[in-house]
Amino acid sequence: MADGTAQSGDDVSPTSDGAASINVAFWNLQNLFDIESSAIATDLEYTPVNGWDKRAFLAKISNLAEVVRLMFDGRGPDLLGLCEIENERVARHLIEAIGREDYALAHVEHPDIRGIDTSLIYSTKHFEVDESKTRGHLVHLLYPTRDIFEVHLKVKHNNSDLVVLVNHWPSRRGGRLETEPFRMTVASHCGHVVDSILKLSRRDYLQLKDNEPSLHRLNAQWDRNVLLMGDLNDEPWDRSVMEILKAGFSQDHIEESIRFSQGSLPSFKSYAARSPWLYNPMWSLMGQPDQGTYYFSQATQSMNMLDQFLLSRGLLYGLQGLQVRCSDAGIPNVEIFRPGIMSTRKGRPREFRRENHSGYSDHFPITTTLDVHQGRASASASQ
Repeated sequence: MADGTAQSGDDVSPTSDGAASINVAFWNLQNLFDIESSAIATDLEYTPVNGWDKRAFLAKISNLAEVVRLMFDGRGPDLLGLCEIENERVARHLIEAIGREDYALAHVEHPDIRGIDTSLIYSTKHFEVDESKTRGHLVHLLYPTRDIFEVHLKVKHNNSDLVVLVNHWPSRRGGRLETEPFRMTVASHCGHVVDSILKLSRRDYLQLKDNEPSLHRLNAQWDRNVLLMGDLNDEPWDRSVMEILKAGFSQDHIEESIRFSQGSLPSFKSYAARSPWLYNPMWSLMGQPDQGTYYFSQATQSMNMLDQFLLSRGLLYGLQGLQVRCSDAGIPNVEIFRPGIMSTRKGRPREFRRENHSGYSDHFPITTTLDVHQGRASASASQ
């Protein structure tokens, strides 16, 4: 992993009360391959013979960068998760085209050079990266793409931590139901990664004393800031998301802190059996017809909500220095970014066309904002 720079940057985004905020986006770039030959690009017919040459590559990079620059009223995102981008070289081309000199790249090359990766672009004005903890998780071995990319960030404004998991789950190619077990397997692995972030290991737990400071430590771990983003290739209501990863729109489970049981810490057995729930704010966008990030004409509903943000308890309630920005009703502000230049007449994504170098991607990006609290709230605060 290495840092990359571009040409110009913007000041830290302020909230309405003058505090810092962090603009976040995720985008599936639809097969952004290098122009150097690779097995996976050839398999998907991204070759010069099929119109994927240097001119097409540079045109698509330019088009994608144009959309990124439009985000957040022209300021662009401070944190941008990407998938379907082949390698680090391609990511650096995109950073250069976007033109923000504060951008850097968190990237670990796929262990198989035939793969296509997930990456994270971040602003050095906001973040430092713990490179020792940055890792890719390759779960679904039948198709060479990294399923989960784990990045640990430190927020410079208040020294709070943020763990970002950039996801790209197995495709529905071959049928949604036929391929569902693959996504459930990746969802299960993702759940284990979340567990490892939000819970103590057996060794650390058994070293705790049965007292209030130990309970505070359990909740400090339980309330860490975790942001999942990605193309899950499943809807918010599918089993992989709701049942396996335990991400839903209800706060009944996520609001629960860890408490004493009959005046003592819970047993390790009960603690180990307890999985953290995540909050899925994408449900709030689905009250109107034709809401989604990806168009598939043969689906029951043609616009699919495959690209999603998922939030940990700490990030939802603002328990450790960061909080997703919410409406007055307490619902996180998430949006599907659909600028006119990349929307068809029917409001569908305008994918890139190699024959005339027009278009962008077959997915719309999604966006949200994190507000930075200057006084880090107690991680054991109950809701």
